[in-house]
Amino acid sequence: MSNALAIAAVTITLRHLLQERFDVESSGGITVTTRPLDKVRDSTVSSGDQVNLFLYDTQINPAWRNMDIPSQVKPGETGGQLLPLNLYYLLTAYAQNDDFPEPTSHRLLGVAMSVFNDHPKITSADIRAALPTTDSSEYDLDLQEEQLRIVYQPLSVEEAFNLWSTFQVPYRVSAAYEVSVVLIESSLSAKTPLPIIRLQSDDRGPILQSNLLSPLPTLVSLQLPNQQASARLGDILILNGFHLDSENIVISFIRLEISLEVPPLAERTATYIKVQLPDEPENWAAGLYSVVVKVTPTGEPSRTTNELSFALAPKILDIIPRQATADANGEVTLTLILSPQVRPRQRVALLLGDREVLAQPHPTQTDRLEFRIAGVTPGEYFVRVRIDGVDSLLVDRTVTPPVFDQNQKVVIL
Repeated sequence: MSNALAIAAVTITLRHLLQERFDVESSGGITVTTRPLDKVRDSTVSSGDQVNLFLYDTQINPAWRNMDIPSQVKPGETGGQLLPLNLYYLLTAYAQNDDFPEPTSHRLLGVAMSVFNDHPKITSADIRAALPTTDSSEYDLDLQEEQLRIVYQPLSVEEAFNLWSTFQVPYRVSAAYEVSVVLIESSLSAKTPLPIIRLQSDDRGPILQSNLLSPLPTLVSLQLPNQQASARLGDILILNGFHLDSENIVISFIRLEISLEVPPLAERTATYIKVQLPDEPENWAAGLYSVVVKVTPTGEPSRTTNELSFALAPKILDIIPRQATADANGEVTLTLILSPQVRPRQRVALLLGDREVLAQPHPTQTDRLEFRIAGVTPGEYFVRVRIDGVDSLLVDRTVTPPVFDQNQKVVIL
């Protein structure tokens, strides 16, 4: 999810795409700037060939307005309001000697428009290439799940005239573009009430039925142990489908930069495969994963199934201390030991009762995180940890009826 610096990150990325193209074509003789229209050609800027990218408007994206933060706010919870923005840029080219004797600015404008035409989507790789490594983690734009799109934005004669006349500068032929959607996360904490662990006796849940079978290996559903909402390291997953009978099977688990291959368990048929998630906390990360199966029948080419999604939940191994007392500043400090280990750029929050508390900075991969909680009322609390939108499993479903896990309880004195 992007933070409040995302607007600047988009502008820097667009400028980088343009400058990279012009550096190749002109060996660095063309400058790409992001200045207001009345400052583009002032005395502090060279009068040589120049392309200017001006952010002239921002608007709320109506499709994302009033929506919760994807993968961070669960049903029944109240999160801070998401800020979804469409950004509007004006692309203008300037040439030395005011296009005399050749219309150089027209060529520059055409090249710049070609760059945006060749990049209808801004990928995470584009963003990381434009921002230095230290700044990339600060902006967090490359972690946004919704991909940014660049769309040509036609301006009427009246709209263009009003825009240029506002800055009281001579009109130049330009091209306008819309970049959407930038999702800026709220800085307010979410309200996270405890989950309901018992339903009415007549609750049947959804029923799925399919009668059309593909001739290719296909996954239909993924079954987690004990009717859990998420899997944990060490759990055995059951992948249901058809045409899964082969001696050579590889199961891949994919999440952002993580790609792990796990062999299936011996017990499997043409309609299901069992696989155990290795208890390797240093290689995995909590969050949403895609799972896909590669099937290679003997003497035949390999075939890959469709993808299924599931959540890998963090597990709280220990809470230090179990009984905590506020310090002189009225803060309570808790240290959680977690599995799998937490990556530096993962968003981690402690859910204490109905409060959300973000973890202290963790610049390296670690299994220990510190949380500082201010103004908490003394009492007993069940705790959960939420990493990239996936909660630790508070409800113990190995017993009937299910109960809250007593190992995830702390006492605030």
